[in-house]
Amino acid sequence: MKFFTAADRYIFRLVLMPMLAVFVIAASLLMVDKMLRLFEFVSTEGGPVSVVFKMLANLMPEYASLAIPLGLMLGVLLAFRKLAMSSELDVMRAVGLSYTRLLRVPFLMALLMAAINLVIVGYVQPMARYYYEQLDFELRTGALGASIKVGEFNTLKDRMSLRIEQSREDGHELLGIFARVTEANGEVLSISAHRGRFLALQGNLDTVILRLTDGQIVQSPKGLTPRVLSFSTHDLPIDLPALEKFRKRGGREREYVLPELLKIGWDKGSSEHDKTVVKASLNYRLVEVVMILMLPLLAVALAVPPKRSSSSLGVFVSIVMVVAYHKVNEYGQSVAELGRIDPTLALWVPFAVFAAMIGWMYYTLAYVPGGQPIGALERFAATLGKAITRMLDRTAAQKAGAQKGKAEA
Repeated sequence: MKFFTAADRYIFRLVLMPMLAVFVIAASLLMVDKMLRLFEFVSTEGGPVSVVFKMLANLMPEYASLAIPLGLMLGVLLAFRKLAMSSELDVMRAVGLSYTRLLRVPFLMALLMAAINLVIVGYVQPMARYYYEQLDFELRTGALGASIKVGEFNTLKDRMSLRIEQSREDGHELLGIFARVTEANGEVLSISAHRGRFLALQGNLDTVILRLTDGQIVQSPKGLTPRVLSFSTHDLPIDLPALEKFRKRGGREREYVLPELLKIGWDKGSSEHDKTVVKASLNYRLVEVVMILMLPLLAVALAVPPKRSSSSLGVFVSIVMVVAYHKVNEYGQSVAELGRIDPTLALWVPFAVFAAMIGWMYYTLAYVPGGQPIGALERFAATLGKAITRMLDRTAAQKAGAQKGKAEA
């Protein structure tokens, strides 16, 4: 007997495409708002546009950890909803295939997604988060070439003020340059030039040359009359400020990989606060991964509408439940980090409640004759819809009557 039958392959095809589509859409929506804020931040700091996409790439693992379970659940839900609406599900059950048997492929896919998510939250996401913080630091400190802002006065080492009107070709051509330099002997140089460009000195990373073209230098020696000199080309050395090095990875629980969390959490030399924070992060990551294994049951329980009904309430309820559970876990982690509650209780008790709810919903659908887990919600939604329709009809009739009365008058 083959392990994968034609029905399994058919269900796999039905689940795969919606799952991938939901994953891409969810990740894209999560990134859009962040992308706009990053563009604004980078433009304010004067950094290169390419750094926005590097920062977004380092945020992808964080968004994927939420998009993966959402994509899996909606993929399974939409697949079984299609089977139920086309009566194919009734045919499969009539030939002896139970809900549990039909969930063989979705469960295997859930195992694969859980393994992928474990790698993401356990290893990829901590490293990506550290590199994101590093890019943010380098952007703020000017290590990415963002220390010279166009259209503003920039102070370099307290001895030079520099202003550049325009920048072209990614900074290779500068227009409208003004510099004011204070020498060690108190002499002040005011330099203006039509154009210029930065040149690096080989073997010297602390100084760059600003080569100016077509300009003037006003020398103002102490106690002497200022002199004006014109030049066609002038090289102005600029001392670069020393860049602070970014911190080493660690110090924040979000940047530790799983082996490091285990080591710190049970190390006798770690402080109680560090242990509490690390254990909260560890339990949060694990509970998010384990919950993925329950999602096929939830998806099927919400996918099958009542007979003679085409309501899509289950899709809405599933999204609300997954997002709400994710937020409950985030809150539980925050409370546990403060030491107000044991991390195990804060994160695994909500999991137990949520898993019990899913188990009841699936049992009601699969083993209770005529059982419908969200039947009460379906009836409430239908009643509410009818009430809203009657109210709108009544309002429209009143408006029509008022207009008819005005016309007769």
